[in-house]
Amino acid sequence: MNFFERQQSVRKVSVRLVWLFALAVVGIVAVVDLAAFLAFGLAEAPTDTVVTTLAVVSGVTAVLIGLTSWIRTMLLRNGGGARVARSLGGVAVPEDTTDPNLRRLRNVVEEIAIASGAPVPDLYVLPHEPGINAFAAGWSPANAAVAVTGGALERLNRAELQGVIAHEFSHVVNGDMRLNIRLMGVLAGIVGLAVVGRILLAGGGRGGGRRDSGAGALVIVALAALAAGYIGVVAGRLIKAAVSRQREYLADASAVQYTRQTEGLAGALKKIGGLPTGSQLRSSKTEDVSHMLFGEGRKFVSLFATHPPLVERIRVLDPTFDPTELRRLRDQWSAHPPSGLREDAALGLTPAATPPPPPPRQAATLPARPDQVAANVGNPAASSYPHAGQLLARIPEDLLDRAHRTDTVVPLSYGLLLSADEQVRYRQYQTLAARFGQPLAEAALREAGSLARLDPELRLPLTEVALPALRHRPAQDIETVLQGITALAAADGRNSLFEYSLSTLLHRELYEAAHRTPPWGRRHTTPRRAHGAIATLLSVLADVGNPEPDVAEAAFRAGLARMLPSTELPYRPPAEGHLALDAAWPALDGLPARAKERLVEAIVAVIGHDGTLTIEESELLRTVCAMLHCPLPPLAGALPADTRAE
Repeated sequence: MNFFERQQSVRKVSVRLVWLFALAVVGIVAVVDLAAFLAFGLAEAPTDTVVTTLAVVSGVTAVLIGLTSWIRTMLLRNGGGARVARSLGGVAVPEDTTDPNLRRLRNVVEEIAIASGAPVPDLYVLPHEPGINAFAAGWSPANAAVAVTGGALERLNRAELQGVIAHEFSHVVNGDMRLNIRLMGVLAGIVGLAVVGRILLAGGGRGGGRRDSGAGALVIVALAALAAGYIGVVAGRLIKAAVSRQREYLADASAVQYTRQTEGLAGALKKIGGLPTGSQLRSSKTEDVSHMLFGEGRKFVSLFATHPPLVERIRVLDPTFDPTELRRLRDQWSAHPPSGLREDAALGLTPAATPPPPPPRQAATLPARPDQVAANVGNPAASSYPHAGQLLARIPEDLLDRAHRTDTVVPLSYGLLLSADEQVRYRQYQTLAARFGQPLAEAALREAGSLARLDPELRLPLTEVALPALRHRPAQDIETVLQGITALAAADGRNSLFEYSLSTLLHRELYEAAHRTPPWGRRHTTPRRAHGAIATLLSVLADVGNPEPDVAEAAFRAGLARMLPSTELPYRPPAEGHLALDAAWPALDGLPARAKERLVEAIVAVIGHDGTLTIEESELLRTVCAMLHCPLPPLAGALPADTRAE
């Protein structure tokens, strides 16, 4: 199952969730109606009275459930993953941390983010949780947060931590997080009647001394609401189990795809089984997030378990695994619990005192077939993870430090967007100085000078590393940064397509993080209705990559044959060049998953029409794919034959 198939699968599960929610609501309403029928003595009442009373009770109950679900979902949506992490006692990882466990966590997360083509999420630690667990939460990858327990940091070595983080990134990339948020909202609604029942029961109990019929009826309604609420609890657990289990197997498989090894993930699962704390969480909110955790947060009977049995998960990764090994590990670790950092040292996974020199820049050609590149969307190749580590290692430490800090990340980001053309850069400098003051404009100019020595291949990874610090700025500052990006783009008419795409991507990521939706909103369209936008994108790419008109048109035709094989569209490069893409993004992003798969193939066919894909073109390709919410890993060398999705 490739990325685009998983996108369709998540949509099907979302529809399934709606039906399960509706079924649970019908059951709860029926219980409340029965209680109302008995409490109000409707057996002897006229038919129209019975119908009217039950209709009102049903409506009030359904509205209460729906409103509670909607409010809960909106609160979680607006708070992003950080809200969920903080609700469980999560603490943000400091930007200047010197703690070796936290620095190791940050390095692992950034490497996997770049390897998977996803934005770097916010990082949280649950310091008071000794169990081994983690989760990813958020409405979209742009406002995602990954949280790990203190036990996971302390007990897991680097390879095991990589496996756990890669598992969570699969939920980020494949759209599971939004489904999890919706599930939390749904569950809040169908269990909310239990709270209402307790409140009504307390009120009815106080009035019970008056022995009036109203109090008695109120008690009956309260008991019914309480019973319906607990029916909702049972239904909610069944829904979570039905929705979550298979996705955990898929996330384990994706983690292996990301890291290209099973030992790390299997080792983490074995430590869960071999340590007394397991994956259990102490937080009172564990029930709310149990379906999004790496391991079971609480012990449930198998019918309500949100995760497959631990032994089964290990056996999928290691078919030779013997469950009796867990007993041996329990005995071994009861006296000497494992230490992840000590294991790193023993395994040679700690960073060297003097890092090796960065590898030389790779050859300028990257042969690749369009279907191979499309298959790598959301599915990193074997070389993606080590290549991501190499990319980060090649970025100077001082630039990484400024990218991590909220007080220096803004001028650094503006510096990335300043043009290499002196005239254009001067106009951009004047724009920044006029809008935001000369100190910021001077700082951005200095950063641009520092970035001049940066390999162009590293601009996108550095931008990805900088995104969390930008997101952590106050909301008003983020709006100011968005204005600055827009102003730089407007002053940058002579910039390259890549620099335009980089500024557009940065704007989209920050806007989506702040507003939980792309700048153009959520749209749905079809390839037929998006003919104009598709032709614009392919024409711009063909025109930029091929100066000769005949060659450019041939490249355009090659892409069109991939995307719309039975459609004839004229090759007309827009007069405004790549700026015409601003009007095309909404329709292109609104295409269904399968159409996006063909569009990625078409883009590769255009860019690689000459038989090669340069490093600069591959980074441009990643940026365009990111605009379409199709996370593409960095392409390192020729794509191997085994990159097709399994």
